[in-house]
Amino acid sequence: MADQLQLRTVESLRGPSVTELVFEHLYHQVVELELPPGTKLSEVEVAKQMGVSRQPVRDAFYRLSQLGFLLIRPQRATVVTHISEEGVHQARFIRTALEMETVRAAADRLTTEQMDRLDALIERQQAAIDSGDRVLFHALDDDFHKHICDMSGHDFAWALIRESKAHMDRVRYLSLSFGAQSALDDHKAIMAALRSRDGDQAAASMRIHLSRIKTIISRIRESHGQHFAMDEK
Repeated sequence: MADQLQLRTVESLRGPSVTELVFEHLYHQVVELELPPGTKLSEVEVAKQMGVSRQPVRDAFYRLSQLGFLLIRPQRATVVTHISEEGVHQARFIRTALEMETVRAAADRLTTEQMDRLDALIERQQAAIDSGDRVLFHALDDDFHKHICDMSGHDFAWALIRESKAHMDRVRYLSLSFGAQSALDDHKAIMAALRSRDGDQAAASMRIHLSRIKTIISRIRESHGQHFAMDEK
C-alpha cells in the first residue's frame, strides 16, 4: 500500500532502557543514603563506573533533579540535595489526598485474589522486619501502596505520588530503624478495613498511617540533622 507507515523494531522496548536502569540505581542509592546529601556526582564518573555512555546518565540526572534529588549546576558539580522538610510535608499532603481516595475505591473493587496478594506482601514485610532487612522492607512498603493504587482502578495515581515523594522517601527510610513494625501494623489495619469492604475506615487508616511522618520527621532531624537543608530553620 502506498504511503504505508514503516516502523522498525526497537530492541530497547523489550525491557528497561539504559536510562531507566541508571535512574533506578541512582534513585535507590539516594533514598538509602548510599549517596548522602552533599555528595558530588560527575556524569563522566557515573558513566564510567556503570559502563554506559554519558547520555543515559545525563537523562537520569535530569529526571532525578525533577524529583528534587539532584541539583544540577552548569559548569559545576551536580550535587545530591539535602532533605527539605517543606518537601516532606508537601509530599505527605499529596499522598494523603490521593491514597485516601484510592484505598476507598479499592475497598469496593478488590477481588479475593487481589486481597490475598496484599496479604502476601504484608507477610513478606514481617519477614523483612524479622531479618532486619530495611532495604527490602522499604521496597515492599512501596509495593503495598502501589498495588492498592493499581487495584483501585486509578493506577495513574502512583505515578503522581512517586513524582512528589522523593524527600519523604529518605525520611521514611531513616525511620525504619525504629518504625518499621509500626508501619506494618498500619498496613494490617488498612488491610483489615479492605477485607471488611469498609472504604471509610480504610481511608481513615490510610490517613493515620501517612500522618505519622509529621512526628517522625522531628525525631529524624534530631538524629540526622546533617542530611537536612539548614536554611529552612
